[in-house]
Amino acid sequence: MCGRYASTRSPQELAPLFQVPEVPAKETLAPNWNVAPTNDVWAVLERSPRGEEDSDKVQRELRPLRWGLVPSWAKDVKVGARMINARVETVHEKPAYRRAFARRRCLLPADGFYEWEQIKDPATGKARKQPFFIHPQDEQVMALAGLYEYWRDPAVKQDDDPAAWLMTCTIITTEATDAAGRVHPRMPLALTPDHYDAWLDPGHQDPDELRALLDQPAEGHLQARPVSTAVNNVRNNGPHLLDEHPA
Repeated sequence: MCGRYASTRSPQELAPLFQVPEVPAKETLAPNWNVAPTNDVWAVLERSPRGEEDSDKVQRELRPLRWGLVPSWAKDVKVGARMINARVETVHEKPAYRRAFARRRCLLPADGFYEWEQIKDPATGKARKQPFFIHPQDEQVMALAGLYEYWRDPAVKQDDDPAAWLMTCTIITTEATDAAGRVHPRMPLALTPDHYDAWLDPGHQDPDELRALLDQPAEGHLQARPVSTAVNNVRNNGPHLLDEHPA
């Protein structure tokens, strides 16, 4: 799974990388070295302008979404905390994800992600979980493959009230390889820049073609370094979390 990651680049940095024509003017997120479920995260997506949902016109946007997908039919937003990942093997057929996989796909920019390995503590002899930060060797941004969904809050009466709608997302995962595979059996999927357009296009709906676009993060060229257990606490944040810390 992917349950924690780092995303520290500004919208000014991300917009040109993903060919987003307009940098968000009002909405902004602080750099986050310890992104956790239910946090707001940057996402790149394409959708029709408000009021033109039935048209073929789409706009590419960079906008904050809440991590943890809440299906449109969910009765409670709390379900999203359990839906932070979608398995690539079944994402196209699971009721919670299949509609989003067909039309509401996104990219989630990341510097890298965290995984935990069960090891024996040399000091105590007891088993413990050692966190690792896994990232591209060339330090380039990772474009994690994701899905997004709209959820209508029944407590808000007016449809045109911004508070009536919550946009949430999930990260697609696969079996881990390379450095990630030595730490944890699952890892997030990513896309290379030449696949961004096809993945984000809501008109592209062939499941087999879409799944063929998904790839290993950084094409398998990943590094994993042990980091401090400070990352275990979601309240801890800052660049020090990425510092190498002997296991």
